[in-house]
Amino acid sequence: MGERGPSASEVSKRIRNCKNLCTPPVRLTRYDVAITKSSAKANVNRSYFQVCRFILFFIAASASFTGFYQKSHFCEAGLPGAYPPAQFEAMVDGTAHRPYVYRQMLPEIANLVDRIVPQSIKSRLYAHQGSGLNAYLQPLASSPTAQNKIYFFRYLVVYTLTFLFALVAVYAMSWVCRALDFCEPAAILAPVIFILLIPFTDSGGGNLYDFPELAFFALSCWIALKLDWGWIIPIAALGAWNKESFILFLLTLYPLIRRRNPQQASLLALAVLCAVYLSISLPIRMHFAHNPGSAIEFHLFDQLHFFSHPRTFIFSTEGTYGVRAPQTYSLLPLAMVIWTVHRAWKDLPRAIRQHAKIAAVINIPLYYLFCLPGELRDLSMLYITFLLVIAVNLNNWIRRSANSSANRLQSGTL
Repeated sequence: MGERGPSASEVSKRIRNCKNLCTPPVRLTRYDVAITKSSAKANVNRSYFQVCRFILFFIAASASFTGFYQKSHFCEAGLPGAYPPAQFEAMVDGTAHRPYVYRQMLPEIANLVDRIVPQSIKSRLYAHQGSGLNAYLQPLASSPTAQNKIYFFRYLVVYTLTFLFALVAVYAMSWVCRALDFCEPAAILAPVIFILLIPFTDSGGGNLYDFPELAFFALSCWIALKLDWGWIIPIAALGAWNKESFILFLLTLYPLIRRRNPQQASLLALAVLCAVYLSISLPIRMHFAHNPGSAIEFHLFDQLHFFSHPRTFIFSTEGTYGVRAPQTYSLLPLAMVIWTVHRAWKDLPRAIRQHAKIAAVINIPLYYLFCLPGELRDLSMLYITFLLVIAVNLNNWIRRSANSSANRLQSGTL
């Protein structure tokens, strides 16, 4: 028999290979090469910018966290910020007073991590941390609670998570600014300025749930502005786990959700978010119903007594970042806040002004009824508003400076 010839499929394959071999190589023009180089350079510049932004945000979050920790620690005894009803040991053991014991997110995470991590690793960390100048975190050496082997590892977990939430808060606040189309420099500088101001609001002492609360506020606002509202559901759950007052902030999100949704859909979103909050918050309240204290603390008479002594809120000072300065609720800082808001209010987007009005109507009366005098961190529902007030002022300043430079360049005076 003769030799068998190739099949039809093999012939087709050989023809395709020949065509590929005969196809001349693509020749790039100088324009194509320039575009390719420009794109590669843009990617490098973008990466460099992101690294620089991370370094700046990391430094700002570190400074803010340090200022908070120096003033408040975690309410443990024997240090600035000591507050027995909410001291660290009681929070992680679940024996703190109400309402502080409701704020269980970081304590329960610390307890969970403590159960998971092998004892050998915890012992090694404890030995190294207690070794004087070679300690991983020198500030912890000043805390008797952090030096207690029973609480050391959980203290370390809460310490680390609190800082990480400060860093997340800076990023989330920057995303909020970009979602409202502020220029890039304003969207970077406004969160940095705001996070650095946080320790100044801790006149009565901060606590471990403050930075997570700010992060959840900013994340929920960013999602409401840019994404489908359903993504706020996990934030609502975590916010309820972190602090029982988060439901009040959810109500302020209505104008932001309404920007991208019809009225009925926006109201439904709010109802779903509140239901998610209640599904987390109510079991926590029931679990700690027999703890000492009460669900709310009434401080109206303390506020009236405070304002009956004008010298207190006109001339009071305190140390922040190691420097003595007027307290935030004193006359000069409050005047600066009012001036800053006045300059920016008309330029805020309409939805943000509505959000601010709802937050003020809810937060300000509750502050005077249930918060200690001078604790401006309890006006935290207005944090996002003040962030955007700073961003508007920066945005206007940068735009005017750019226009001024362009005019001088055109006139030949630059």
